[in-house]
Amino acid sequence: MKTLFVTDIGSVRAHNEDAGGIFTNKAGEYLAVVADGMGGHQAGDVASQMVVDMLEQTWKPIDEPFLPEEANKWLKDAIDTINAKIYETSLENKKLEGMGTTVVAAICTKSFVVIVHIGDSRAYVLTEDTFQQKTEDHSLVNELRKNGEITKEEAENHPRKNVLTRALGTTPATKSDSVVMEWKEGDGVILCSDGLTNKVTEKEMEEALRHHPSLASCGEALVQLAIDRGGEDNITLAIVMNAPAQKELV
Repeated sequence: MKTLFVTDIGSVRAHNEDAGGIFTNKAGEYLAVVADGMGGHQAGDVASQMVVDMLEQTWKPIDEPFLPEEANKWLKDAIDTINAKIYETSLENKKLEGMGTTVVAAICTKSFVVIVHIGDSRAYVLTEDTFQQKTEDHSLVNELRKNGEITKEEAENHPRKNVLTRALGTTPATKSDSVVMEWKEGDGVILCSDGLTNKVTEKEMEEALRHHPSLASCGEALVQLAIDRGGEDNITLAIVMNAPAQKELV
């Protein structure tokens, strides 16, 4: 596998409320995570970091490979547990009241990918022929678009684009969506917060992934593009490419 994780505070925000990472377990499988926190002063970064820390801690000791449906159940169950913990923590600490976070996470093996998400952080999958968004935003604007009240173009610039219909940790229980799919050598998955997707088009993401000589230069170019277009939000992305170890790029 080739992997890259990068997060940037952007040009405007005082705090980076995004968190994430890419982790391997004892079975040699990969877990990529991006979380975009929200809440009062510093509460957002607490929520997003709790997601990443708890997933990492439970993922790393696993020493048996998953079957696809087992991986899907494990990740959805883990996110349910984390939701309850974030909600409980927010009730115990007045400074953290109302905190929550998005999450998009992907278990990546040689033969399949499982993607689970809540909120508007996204996952895209790159194949030889296509580049497709595999998550659907849990947002007010996306509901308006699905109901035919606004167009896709109007949704991109809607003033209430940041209003979520689902988040992690804001209620005692929440519902995640998931995708289980086969993938092959050369395919890739990119997870990202809306600090990237609000500024960079799908076509620009695809071109960067296909044409940069390394994942590092690809990530740097995408973050810089978001910053050059205002960088009002934190910018985070995680990329996992299904490639043999000997072909890894620095």
